[in-house]
Amino acid sequence: MDATGWTTGAATDGTLRERRGAPDAVGVAVLGCCAAWSLISATARAGRPEGILLAVLAVIAGYACGRIGGALVPVAASCAVGLGGLCLALTAPYAAPAPDVVTPLGRVGATAALLALSAGALCCAAWSARKSALRIVLHLLAAGSVAVAAVVDSPAGVTVCAGVVLCSLAAARLRSRALGLTGLGLTTAVVAGLGVALAKGVLPAGPTASLETWLSHRRIMLWHDAVHLAEGHPALGTGPGRFEDLSPTLAQSPLSDGKPHSAVLQMAAEQGLIGVLLLATAYCWLLYVLWRSARSTQVVLAAGAALTAVAAMATVGNALSFTTVTAGVGLLAGIATAEPFTDGLPHDDEAAPEEFRGGLD
Repeated sequence: MDATGWTTGAATDGTLRERRGAPDAVGVAVLGCCAAWSLISATARAGRPEGILLAVLAVIAGYACGRIGGALVPVAASCAVGLGGLCLALTAPYAAPAPDVVTPLGRVGATAALLALSAGALCCAAWSARKSALRIVLHLLAAGSVAVAAVVDSPAGVTVCAGVVLCSLAAARLRSRALGLTGLGLTTAVVAGLGVALAKGVLPAGPTASLETWLSHRRIMLWHDAVHLAEGHPALGTGPGRFEDLSPTLAQSPLSDGKPHSAVLQMAAEQGLIGVLLLATAYCWLLYVLWRSARSTQVVLAAGAALTAVAAMATVGNALSFTTVTAGVGLLAGIATAEPFTDGLPHDDEAAPEEFRGGLD
């Protein structure tokens, strides 16, 4: 067992490659089930599954490209994803959710999600660099995503970018990636649970009033509609893409984007309990594939923080409704789980100082 936590030696090469291939097989099964269930639900309820299928395809394509780029040129690939996301956030007005999402919460959609993914990719680039000076520069560039978020007037982007960079810096001394990924997963679960509790009206009056002020009354009404539809159709849901046809709140706002602005509640309303379970399984697969990654613990946790930020925003917004975001999720996950084409240490673990190296523990 070497400093990276991987067993080395020619006798174990086949076993290691088989072990590292298991997460990919799990991912194919999970994403395949997501696509298949959307088709089943759409067929039963006359729904429109194109959005779900496009999102699954974007994740798969991004993941494949990220694995290739991360294996060949980890620093360059990470920088390309990070800088590309920043450019999109700055120059593409269509990337920002319109007009329903402009609330006190900020742009809790594609813009904030792209900024979080960009910060995560630049942090991955920093931890993949061989020279300490370059690592510092890339971390400063990642911190610059906070300024970009302020320029595009995205308070949510400022918060999540700062959180991703701080998590990346904190990962410098964290030896256990399992502990870090568990904390990230619990964070997403808590945010999703609060959203569902707020939608069902089971929170005390004080927290409910505070969250409603932050999120906006209209968003809470959309969530109430989604809960009502989910309770009326718990098995198959109402069908993909049919929330906008059945929501009383949306019927009163013809300019809205037709989304409930919560991935969890949208899946519950449109694809039932099985759809929610598949969405949760897909997120758990991301954490699992990061845990099994051959990359250093610092790269894994930087990517995990960014992906968790996107997941948390998706529970209170429509970030996953944009192909740029779902493709970015796949790209970052692929880069953070890429394997070197040569036997030996992954590029970033070989480059990192010994005290910064980490394994699976």
